[in-house]
Amino acid sequence: MHNPALTIGLSMVLGMLAQVSSKHLHLPGIVLLLLSGILFGPDGLNWIDPTSIGPGLHILVGFAVAIILFEGGMNLRISRILRERRAIRGLIIKGALVTLIGGTFITIVVLGWDFRTSILFGTLIVVTGPTVITPLLKRIRVHHGVSTILEAEGILLDAIGAIVAVVALEIAISPSGLSFVTGLYHIISRLGVGAVLGVSGGYLLTLLFRFRELIPDGLENVFILSWVIALFQVSNTISPESGIAAVTIAGMTIGNSKTYIQQDLLEFKEQLTVLMIGMLFILLSADVRIEQIISLGIPGLITVAMLIFLIRPLSVFIGTDNSGLDIKQKLLLSWIAPRGIVAAAVASLFVYELEMHGFDGTQLRALVFLLIIITVLLAGLTGGFVAGKLDLKRKSQSGWIILGAHEVSRILSRLLKNAGNDIICIDEDPNSCLKAENEGIKVFFGNALDDRTLQRAEPDTRKGIIALSGNEEVNYIFSQRAKHLSKEMSILIGIKDSHEGITPKMILDAGGKIPFGHSADMDFWCSLVKQNLTRHQSFIYKDDNKFDLTDENIKGFLLPMIIKKKSTVEPVDSKTKIRNGNQITFLINKRNEEKAATWLKDNGFSTLKDKNLN
Repeated sequence: MHNPALTIGLSMVLGMLAQVSSKHLHLPGIVLLLLSGILFGPDGLNWIDPTSIGPGLHILVGFAVAIILFEGGMNLRISRILRERRAIRGLIIKGALVTLIGGTFITIVVLGWDFRTSILFGTLIVVTGPTVITPLLKRIRVHHGVSTILEAEGILLDAIGAIVAVVALEIAISPSGLSFVTGLYHIISRLGVGAVLGVSGGYLLTLLFRFRELIPDGLENVFILSWVIALFQVSNTISPESGIAAVTIAGMTIGNSKTYIQQDLLEFKEQLTVLMIGMLFILLSADVRIEQIISLGIPGLITVAMLIFLIRPLSVFIGTDNSGLDIKQKLLLSWIAPRGIVAAAVASLFVYELEMHGFDGTQLRALVFLLIIITVLLAGLTGGFVAGKLDLKRKSQSGWIILGAHEVSRILSRLLKNAGNDIICIDEDPNSCLKAENEGIKVFFGNALDDRTLQRAEPDTRKGIIALSGNEEVNYIFSQRAKHLSKEMSILIGIKDSHEGITPKMILDAGGKIPFGHSADMDFWCSLVKQNLTRHQSFIYKDDNKFDLTDENIKGFLLPMIIKKKSTVEPVDSKTKIRNGNQITFLINKRNEEKAATWLKDNGFSTLKDKNLN
């Protein structure tokens, strides 16, 4: 169908359908995107025809890449990059050089290409794909050190590699040829322009968003979107292909600063990036003819195999020499190196420019896409398995983060820990932290609303968070930030009163639950614990009817802590349903033991055991 509007619309919806399906099928999203592009492209059902867009395809791809790399830059933390700076620096300098030389040499020897085409290919494959790596790392959850290196390598090399590749193209198509010195000047100058505009553009954005009055509510995200696209194009106008570097650095600048809309912005950019990645992979995979890839034959497969199994490990081991990484980390870095959107987009640009100057670039693009397809499939389908075998995967759903290390938090922590849960408390009170440590509870000292403190607790590996500070507003904000980092986790938000401040409806609307089944005053219960006026006791529920613990009549004398269902132990919350045989541990106010006993008996609970934690 030679219809540009229909092509763009279908590529968007098919991109989203592919990614939604990947979630249900537990497959890497990129794999289904590539297959969908081929299936619905000219070689399949012919619903999507990228050629119908004409020159607009390159504009569309450019804007989409700008948004993706800006979002990627926002997620790069300078502190993490500095910790792994030797490995990152080595990979983007020495490692990239090995890849360029290796890719050039192999295509000359194996495929018999001329030097011009071979070095163009060598520059194209320098870049790994952050658009592939980032969602892949979220899925397989590798150790933070390796994850940071892979993300930084992908994002930074995309910015640098795209400029190097375009300068190489200019040298290749220049009638008189450009000298090495001139080519080097073009690379440095474009990176310089991108860096200056990126830092200044990003810094100006942070200044604008430090004043709430300047940008009206609801317009923040679209304002930044327009800013990013304009910055990308202005930079390209001043110095061709410098826009990628500009938006990447702008993203890093605003991502490492404090603005009041940062969390909303990140969520918006993530959603937009998902849309862009889906659309681009559909369009670009549909733009490649299968017969062109098949025509590469066995030599093409040998070339790709040598790049994956020889050149990539060689670039990693040379690039990370004296970096402090162990052999397992280097092996995983060697294995996970998928190429992505930028390589595909620049390859498509190369074909267009080479054809304008009388050269054939179809084989060049076909080989790039063959490398993309194989590396994406290899990393997507085996990355998690390899990371597991190398013991470099972080634990998944391994326990709870508890905001607060006060007396009640510590009791809950010990109960959950004794049941086999990994517990981390966060508190900025040094005395509470010390007491938690003395009781054998892992605790982080710091401001829980500081992203760095929260990230230390690795929320993406936890079952959920339990916010139990005395300030319910802090509890709410903390839970939302944690939820942003891991959308699958449970969030329990402690509140003092059901009718004032943060209400149960607000918690429900935020996808949260109330710990203990109802509102509870932590200051009150902590005071009782300090005075040795509490004990905890376990009861078994003996009734055929389901029961919940949302009854606020028990406030002040009973605090439901944990529930044991068969072999699992979880904290009690407002959605907990109790069934016959479940065991509940309550914190009991000794001043109202008789009242507590009456309520428990009347509601089907029988004593199981008694133990004093104080």
